[in-house]
Amino acid sequence: MSTHKLYYEDCHLSEFTAHVVSCTPTEGGWHIILDQTAFYPEGGGQPCDLGNINGIPVLDVQEQGEDVVHLCAEALETGAEVLGKIDYERRFDLMQQHSGEHIVSGFIHAKYGLHNVGFHMGADVITIDFDGIIPAEDLPEIEAKANAAIWKNTPLHIWYPTEEELPGVPYRSKRALPWPVRVVEFPGVDICACCGVHVAYTGEIGLVKLLSCVKFHQGVRIEMVCGGRAVALLSAVYEENRQVSHAFSAKILETGAAARRINDALAAEKFRVTGLQRQLFDYIAASYADKGDVLRLEDGLDPAGIRELADKIAEVCGGMAALFSGTDGEGYNFCLAARQGDLRDLGKELTSTLNGRGGGKPGFIQGSVKADKQAIEEFFKDKMRNHS
Repeated sequence: MSTHKLYYEDCHLSEFTAHVVSCTPTEGGWHIILDQTAFYPEGGGQPCDLGNINGIPVLDVQEQGEDVVHLCAEALETGAEVLGKIDYERRFDLMQQHSGEHIVSGFIHAKYGLHNVGFHMGADVITIDFDGIIPAEDLPEIEAKANAAIWKNTPLHIWYPTEEELPGVPYRSKRALPWPVRVVEFPGVDICACCGVHVAYTGEIGLVKLLSCVKFHQGVRIEMVCGGRAVALLSAVYEENRQVSHAFSAKILETGAAARRINDALAAEKFRVTGLQRQLFDYIAASYADKGDVLRLEDGLDPAGIRELADKIAEVCGGMAALFSGTDGEGYNFCLAARQGDLRDLGKELTSTLNGRGGGKPGFIQGSVKADKQAIEEFFKDKMRNHS
């Protein structure tokens, strides 16, 4: 006896009654087979439905031959009549994503002749892999066509062609499939062999939003969202942009131009600050002319600034420049620089003693240490005298 698949008869069915055909223990719970079910089993890239049977959580649903097997947390009595309830909000979301994917894949197949070779419904976005290149600049046109088809609110046509009819049905597939084949048609947009659960009318999808198109293997991967997910994402993006608009004192549709102006101003300011920093570095370095070995701890320098100041000091001091910048709580970045001699052994001893890491070449060592100012000064107390 095969399970009667109610999910194919009414995609919006959220509650149903059935009789328990079998209930067997398995790892993680009980495998329950009903005489009929509205729980869609995982397949065709679509996750299974979740919900409960007589209040007992349904943890997973899989198809085994002609049977639909529900993994439940508790046992049910064989022969008993039960009430099944699916998580309809989740089901409807999955139907929106799957149906939207068909429409997008249909337009891409018609325009480029490409096949959908990978499809995954994630918790946030869905991804589609195609076996060829789609120019990213074509995405707005594809999205516009997909949404226009959705808003026509056309009913889907889902059927099983007879064995004689099947060869004449132009369904989208890379290879011929053995009969019987379930065909899902979005009239005028796509015909595809599919075992998934779909909306009844295209308007139920709501809208499609294409998010990205990147090279993947020999083709591309498109990220997209549909329906409620698209609305939620666009609402979140709008709220973020509203905050940016307020921060930049710009109209909400002009935040991009405002951001570019801010970036240009910051770049100009950074150029000015860099010039002032180099003047300061020259002044500091000059104060160490012919002083021999130098240890200096300087606040607020990034690794590039540490390198630059250490190099300037080493140029004039006539010995080694050991420059550190950081805090006692977070540790210090450092640079050892010298025009003569080999600093590598000293660098290894430094990182070993002060819980750090680093490396470089004979006259230039850079890294970081997890130590405080006192420990750094103590380490170099004898090293400065002995360095040559």
